[in-house]
Amino acid sequence: MNSPYKPGTPCWIDLMVPDQQAAIDFYCDLFGWQGEVGPPEQGGYAVCTLKGKAVAGIMKAMNPDGTVPDPMPPTVWTTYLSTDDIDATVASVTDAGGRVVVPAMDVMDLGRMAVISDPAGAVFGLWQPGTFDGAAIVNEHGALIWSELTAPDLAAASAFYSAVLPVTTARSEMEGADGYVEFQVDGRAVGGMMDMSKMPPGVSPNWQPYFNVDSVDDIQAAAVRAGGQVLAPAFDMVAGRMAVLADPQGGAFSVIAPKPHEGSA
Repeated sequence: MNSPYKPGTPCWIDLMVPDQQAAIDFYCDLFGWQGEVGPPEQGGYAVCTLKGKAVAGIMKAMNPDGTVPDPMPPTVWTTYLSTDDIDATVASVTDAGGRVVVPAMDVMDLGRMAVISDPAGAVFGLWQPGTFDGAAIVNEHGALIWSELTAPDLAAASAFYSAVLPVTTARSEMEGADGYVEFQVDGRAVGGMMDMSKMPPGVSPNWQPYFNVDSVDDIQAAAVRAGGQVLAPAFDMVAGRMAVLADPQGGAFSVIAPKPHEGSA
C-alpha cells in the first residue's frame, strides 16, 4: 500500500490476548511475521511486520488503568475501517443504532481511533490516519486479504454501515456466491458480509480477517502443531481454498489461497 486507504475500507487489524508474547510467537511462526512487545509508553502494543512493513497489531488484554481485566475478555481480532473524520463518524453511530464502545482518542501522532458496536453487536474499530495509514502490505502470503462481517440481518447491517461510512453494499456477482453481500467503496469490493444463519450455532455477530496464504493445508497443519484449532477444515469455495482456524488463545481467523484475481483487502 503506497497511498492512504479510502474511507470505509478495512485498513488495520489487531488482536487482544491474555498472553501477548505467546500470540506474537504463534503468528510470527505461522505467517513469517516479525514482532516484539512494544515500549511501555505505547502500552506494550506490538506492531508485527512482514518484509519490514506493518501488517497487524497484537496487544495484551488490560483495563485502561493497566490492571488485568476480571473477567478476561474473549480473544478476538478487531477490524478497523478507515475514516477521514472520526468525530463525525462516531457521532453518527448512535443515530444509526450502534454503540460507542471506546470514544475517539488520539494515538500519539499515528492517528485517532475508536471502537464501535454495530446494532447486532459486531465490534469493529475506526481509524483516522495521521502518520500511520494502516497495513502496509496486503494480499500477499501472511497478510490481510479480506474482511468479513457475519450478521443476522444483512439488510439492517447494510443500512447501518452505509449510514456511518461512505460504503455501499451489493450482492456478489461471483458464480456460486448466492446471498453473499459485498461492501464497496467507489464501486470496488473491500469486504464482505455473510448471513449468520449459515454459521454453526453459538457464533455471534463478528468481523473476521482473512489472511492470504500459499497453502491452506500447510498453514492449517502448522496451526494445529502450534496448539491452534480447526473451526472449519480446509475446503474449496468460489474464491479459492480456505479454512477457519483459531489460535491457542481462541482468536478466530480465516486463511485463503485465492484463485487468481479473486479477493482483495
